[in-house]
Amino acid sequence: MACRISELVIDCRDPQRLAAFWCEVLGFIVLDIDIDDGAVEIGPREGFGGLQPTLVFSPTTEPKAGKLPLHIDVNATDRNQDAELERLLKLGARPADIGQTGEEPWHCLVDPEGNEFCLLQARLS
Repeated sequence: MACRISELVIDCRDPQRLAAFWCEVLGFIVLDIDIDDGAVEIGPREGFGGLQPTLVFSPTTEPKAGKLPLHIDVNATDRNQDAELERLLKLGARPADIGQTGEEPWHCLVDPEGNEFCLLQARLS
């Protein structure tokens, strides 16, 4: 048996704000808030341990330094890429310039704290 990614932990300055953003992006819900340190875990309605990993937003006072070595890719599920891009921008995502040519079939974005993610072209069901 191999391992499976169960959760991704993202350091951030405002866990509540980032959790709210990503809940809207992914259709997730808040699963847990750690009253001791303020970390917020979000995930699918089925909860932890399902097919999708949960996201844990862990508070930090350290500033983000440069491009992240890991980023999230997302795909629209119920609309085309252009409509999903418009939705993500309304939620607070911003375009990111990471040296792309403009010919890529994806859009590079950042979340409200500047973490890079990409909106891919294919629609997933």
